[in-house]
Amino acid sequence: MSASDPTAGHIELEWSLDAIRMGYRHRQEQGDIPGLAESIRRQGFLHPLTITSDGLLICGGRRYLAAQYLGLKTVNVWVRTGISDKLSLLLAEQDENQLRLDYTDLEKASLYRELRAELAADAARRQEATRFTSEGRNPRSDGAAESTAPHGEAGDVREQAALMVTGKKGYTKLEQIGRLEELAADDAQPASVRERAQAGLDAIGQGGPVSPAYRRAQAEQSLAELERLAEDDTEPGGVRDAAARALARLRGQQSTVRAAELERVAADTLARVRAATKRRPGRPQPVPGQGQDEPARHPVRVFVATVDDLAGFTLHFDPVELAAALDEEQWSEFEAVLDALNELAEQMRSARTHRLIAL
Repeated sequence: MSASDPTAGHIELEWSLDAIRMGYRHRQEQGDIPGLAESIRRQGFLHPLTITSDGLLICGGRRYLAAQYLGLKTVNVWVRTGISDKLSLLLAEQDENQLRLDYTDLEKASLYRELRAELAADAARRQEATRFTSEGRNPRSDGAAESTAPHGEAGDVREQAALMVTGKKGYTKLEQIGRLEELAADDAQPASVRERAQAGLDAIGQGGPVSPAYRRAQAEQSLAELERLAEDDTEPGGVRDAAARALARLRGQQSTVRAAELERVAADTLARVRAATKRRPGRPQPVPGQGQDEPARHPVRVFVATVDDLAGFTLHFDPVELAAALDEEQWSEFEAVLDALNELAEQMRSARTHRLIAL
């Protein structure tokens, strides 16, 4: 053993490889271990493995596997003490990101989430440690906060964690992967949502882009909710029909529409259908002799007069202006009227066809 200051670490020669524990590593794709082993066989270790005093591997996971591949019994190591807390271990493992083989997107997201959680907990602990009593004493201090610089000032720990993992402050992609993993593992989600999220994760694991996978999973949540509304017997028939028609239309477009557009359209459609569920129109007064659930019937002349009144009315409006002015409830009501008119028109066409055949 070296007589160096143990708080700074020390080099130790001939440490048994079997005594080193690799433990869980965020890096799952280890790359070309045989190739690295051949390089080590020719040139030796350019950097020793870094371990804790009890043999837990901190840095050098690929070199450790290469040493095992070569059948080495002992290796030189750098023993670090004072690095037992989880955040320090995560930060140390993150240093491997600098060593030739970058993390995959899934591995980066996994390390990011742990760093984010630990940074948040560490910031909370440090904040607690700075609270002093009226006598200037801090009974909660663990003695470390006053002498150790914080890992980051108060702010968004997501940016801090992303910077440590990727070298950039942007965390959107990492958060999206985390959301996909949550959806895939959440038994409360519909099966279609879990399957879509898992398919996205599988695609990302094969090198696919993150954003489209995330947006399609988000769209699937809207589609699953539309399906639920379409099958909910407690909803009015018009709402169920509108949800079913919207679902069929979007399912038909699902494979051809860009992910971002599908997410937007699905969310907008669901919002309109949901708005319709909040309206409970008063029940029309039944006509004597009709069933209690049947609306009052008007004579044909009322229909003809209504059509005459509506003739050409669309020419008096700017569609762009209307699209900007109508709120969700007004738009939903307009679509409900269109759906009802289209249904009536289909029934009338069918009746006219049968009548002509009969003639």
